[in-house]
Amino acid sequence: MTRAADDPTAFYTAGYSLADHEAGMRMGRWRALGARTKAAHARALCLRSGLVPERVVEIGCGDGSLLLELAGVWGSATFDGFELSPPAIELARGRGIPRAGRLEAYDGARIPAADGEYDLAVLSHVLEHVPDPAPLLAEAARVARHVLVEVPLEDNRSAARPAKRAEAERIGHLHAFSRGDVRALVTGAGLRVVGELSDPLPREHHAFFAEGSFARAKAAAKWAVRAAVWKIAPEGGEKFFTVHYAVLTEHR
Repeated sequence: MTRAADDPTAFYTAGYSLADHEAGMRMGRWRALGARTKAAHARALCLRSGLVPERVVEIGCGDGSLLLELAGVWGSATFDGFELSPPAIELARGRGIPRAGRLEAYDGARIPAADGEYDLAVLSHVLEHVPDPAPLLAEAARVARHVLVEVPLEDNRSAARPAKRAEAERIGHLHAFSRGDVRALVTGAGLRVVGELSDPLPREHHAFFAEGSFARAKAAAKWAVRAAVWKIAPEGGEKFFTVHYAVLTEHR
């Protein structure tokens, strides 16, 4: 099996080209569920900061699930999307994303857009998949006035377990970020944080792949504990379990 670190394009092309129809449909539902949560994070951060973007680009847009959700958040914005995997781009083009412009496969390094072309660049669950995240974040900062980054914070005790690390590698995660890691990347790209949030995710995320009543009950219990801990001490909880962390940034 090709690893993400060895050949990212082949790895993600295979991920969007599942031969098993039912498995492909299920992964589509999983991506759609994640997109709704990611779009809610983007909406909340931009609303807090007073940002209403008119031109948006998603870098690493996959099958277009998040772009479709964002089109419902910002009803007058236009959207471009760039992605390593040609099959994923074909799926995105078939979604009928409102006000979509360029939906294109690219080389993963140079974004084919002019300096400052966009109001907002979105890198949602992308940087953990990139061997060297800094140049890609700098590219996003080149083409957009604001950059929104979301990653899972996997520098914690739960995610450090061998089974969890193996699963992270299987799905292409090359980095286990902490909040400090993300902030250092942002600073290195000449950006500053203007808004941030963390989220242990709703119960439906934790239970999505659970098979049977026992597994669903276990997933619900895990969600309840994490949600309670996170509510009391969000940053403290990050030392023990994975949360999703989103930051909205602008040029310093």
